[in-house]
Amino acid sequence: MLGFIWRQLRGRAGRSVALLAGVLVATTGFVVLTGATTTSHLDVIGTVERNTQVAYEILVRPHGTRTPLEAERGLVRPNYLSGLFGGITTEQYEQVKQVPGIEVAAPIAMLGYSTTLLPTPIDLTEAVDRSLDQQVIRVDPTFHAERGLSSAPGKPRYVYVTTKPLIYPRIEQGFDSAAVPYSDGRSYPASDTCGPVPREVQPNGRSLPICDPGYALLGNPGTYSEREDWSLHAVHLRPDGRFQADSSVLATDRDNTSAPSDRLVMAYDLTVPFLLAAVDPAAEEQLVGLDDAVVTGRSIRTDDTVAVNRGGTVDYHQIPVLVTNRPFIDVSLTARFSRLAISPAGVEVIDLEETLSRPAGTPAGSGRYDLTAGHGAMLAEELLQAGCCRGQLQTVVQSAEVQYDQLPDGSLRARPQPPGDPQVYGRMETFNPLPRPWLADDTGSRSIRALPLPTGASTPNRFWRAVGVFDPGRLAGFSDLGQLPLETYQAPTAEGADDRSRAALGGQPLTPSGNPAGYLSAPPLLLTNLGSVPKLLTGGGGSQAKAPISAIRVRVADVGGYSERSAEQVRLVAEQIAARTGLDVDITLGSSGAPQTVELPAGSFGRPMLRLTENWSALGVASVITQAVDRKSMVLFVLVLVVCVLFLGNAVSAAVRDRRSELAVLSCLGWPVRRIAALILGEVALLGLVAGLLALVLAIPLGIALGIDVDWRRAALAVPVALLLAVAAGLVPALRAARTHPAAALRPIVAPAGWVRRPRTLFGLALVNLARTPGRTFLGAGALAIGVAALTLVTAAAWAFRGAIVGSLLGDVVSLSVRGADTVAAAATVLLGAAAVADVLYLNIRDRAAELATLRAIGWTDAELGRLVGYEGLALGLVGSTTGAAIGLASAGWLIGALPGVLLLVAALVALAGALVSAAAALVPTALLPRLRPARLLAEE
Repeated sequence: MLGFIWRQLRGRAGRSVALLAGVLVATTGFVVLTGATTTSHLDVIGTVERNTQVAYEILVRPHGTRTPLEAERGLVRPNYLSGLFGGITTEQYEQVKQVPGIEVAAPIAMLGYSTTLLPTPIDLTEAVDRSLDQQVIRVDPTFHAERGLSSAPGKPRYVYVTTKPLIYPRIEQGFDSAAVPYSDGRSYPASDTCGPVPREVQPNGRSLPICDPGYALLGNPGTYSEREDWSLHAVHLRPDGRFQADSSVLATDRDNTSAPSDRLVMAYDLTVPFLLAAVDPAAEEQLVGLDDAVVTGRSIRTDDTVAVNRGGTVDYHQIPVLVTNRPFIDVSLTARFSRLAISPAGVEVIDLEETLSRPAGTPAGSGRYDLTAGHGAMLAEELLQAGCCRGQLQTVVQSAEVQYDQLPDGSLRARPQPPGDPQVYGRMETFNPLPRPWLADDTGSRSIRALPLPTGASTPNRFWRAVGVFDPGRLAGFSDLGQLPLETYQAPTAEGADDRSRAALGGQPLTPSGNPAGYLSAPPLLLTNLGSVPKLLTGGGGSQAKAPISAIRVRVADVGGYSERSAEQVRLVAEQIAARTGLDVDITLGSSGAPQTVELPAGSFGRPMLRLTENWSALGVASVITQAVDRKSMVLFVLVLVVCVLFLGNAVSAAVRDRRSELAVLSCLGWPVRRIAALILGEVALLGLVAGLLALVLAIPLGIALGIDVDWRRAALAVPVALLLAVAAGLVPALRAARTHPAAALRPIVAPAGWVRRPRTLFGLALVNLARTPGRTFLGAGALAIGVAALTLVTAAAWAFRGAIVGSLLGDVVSLSVRGADTVAAAATVLLGAAAVADVLYLNIRDRAAELATLRAIGWTDAELGRLVGYEGLALGLVGSTTGAAIGLASAGWLIGALPGVLLLVAALVALAGALVSAAAALVPTALLPRLRPARLLAEE
């Protein structure tokens, strides 16, 4: 049988090669194009909280940001940005902005924690005994955080109050330590250990220095904790009962005027880390109404630049920021006062601490001081002067994400982290003018690192200065933040989850402590513009300089609230963002609070282990990036195979009709029905097998050339696909051939169309000829109609609907988006349909060769015969194209629920293109007409 099959194929080499080429093209195209369907597809899962409004519907983060816990539970921690520093390039941000359907894309670049000093003025007026000529008020501070559960004592601060006159140094740039000018007009030497300090004038006219421990004992402030900071300040109790000191000693002396004051209020500052972030001011205004939230000064602007000022040998870089009017940090200070009857005047600095700590002293009161009050006081006072508020940027601290362990009961346990390396806050070679926060030495929940910034002798002095103050409470939607845990400016809280924890917290929620390594982190409290980031990061050598953006918050156009249609629109935009950028994309539309129980291990400063209920974000329309096959693309690619089956089926049927005499003879010789069917199927299957093997060889290099990933497993599919394709195409013709009676060989190949009238025009004759082979005509027109329908739908989505159609089908919201592979598949389907039309015309010419020869013999010219065949091709093309365009138009209209004019235009243009392609395909069989030999054909007839 195999030998017989091989001889049959070799004997009809031309037809065999044509069939082989058809199977090869369809199979190779299918295998390669399906390689483009395994894409990052965004599946929408879960139940939606339909009444939730959000400031943005899509959250874009760097690739790999999504944690395993987040992926498993579909949850996002509050203040997810606090541990996310960079990872998105400006080029990727531009790609996101170019995605159709986006109303605003607001980037945010988290830079890290800048420490600043918040005033916590301590009123010591009542602690002063005005009857004494000399006294030292000792202030013993205790730092508190986390609802008072974490506490730590600090070193005492000392205020020396004397009725004797004080003189103060008047230091200028490059002063001579051997002769420091003082306020009395004289000059005094400054020792290497004591420094230029106030001097107390004695009755004999001499003056004694009141040494400052910060000059020689403490060193670089960035190398020690604020708990280790201590000081000695001198205050003059004037005869009129008022107090006077050198600049910055009294809290009432913020303007450095050293003016006398009725009250002795010591300037005490707490070191507080403020999270600095950079935004696009215009996008932030669109997203949350940032300009309307400014309460003092002005908002940050896109064109604000880093001010560079020269001071001696050092450059000063001033970063413009917008500062919040709420610190969102739970830190307070208590202090006990005692009065010491001693004088530190003239005591060497090395002996100063021992001298001051020796006497027990007389209790003189206490006080409690809140950080929020100090922050408000700073804003109120400094905004009235030359600009508000500043903080250092010599050292910027970044914290990592919290790591969790899952407990047997389903709750989470924050994995404890050892205290961060103190050098993160400052080293001797990296001058930080501020000590590290006291709670930085606590057991944390995050690891910390320093943002890579330029260092060295020529490093500029970097700091931020506020241009305005904003109130987060005025941001759009802020009143609903309790229900929207994903908001950028929300301060996270955690309630006690059991009676013991609630009692420890005093019935109040746990709030951020001000420790960058702590469990809860405050939202961004400082906002600058993205244009300032390169000036800050250039020269540091860190990766964030190349990819500064931490997240992009996207609002989708025309999404006013939740609906199934809106959800599908958002999903479609999110999918395009993921495909274009490769970033992690989450849908926040419909997000809602999902309380999680978290166990927080005990801290180093007294906080016990707490079980907390924290309001995480459940993505109501949850999004999961999956490697899935685009079903719509698969439908298009399968249509390529369907059209190929029609094409091959028509060709095999023609081959069977051409061999009907031969098959009749075989039947008369006793061949059973199944053997005749096996002969036909065997020939087609062998061609399919060869085509599959060739496709296996061609698929991988073709995929490389087209930039499509085709691995060997996918390429191996070519063999079974080609084999099944060939068998499916040859099955019906083989069964018909096996069941045909031998007498059928005596019947004409082309049947007359007795039901039609005699045609009076050439076009009418063409229609009659098509009607004489209805099956063949149906296959050709159907193949073309399938291709045109697919192309109509794809063109409508790509051109009329900006790349995607979103609508409702049988009550379910569906979408159709267009990718490059889809367009290729649709175009290939049309071309295969046109090839089927050409094949139909060729077979018609071959089967009616005797008729055409007769027409030529009676005087018809080649031009008239060519027009006849051309009209047949045009009619076939019009029927197929019109039908296909109507199907595509109806499908798109059904999907969107309307038929806009642009959709009708698309359908008309595609139908016209299909008809023209079909007419062009008719030129190939028309060119065969001159090869007809009338004499030989009439003799055979």
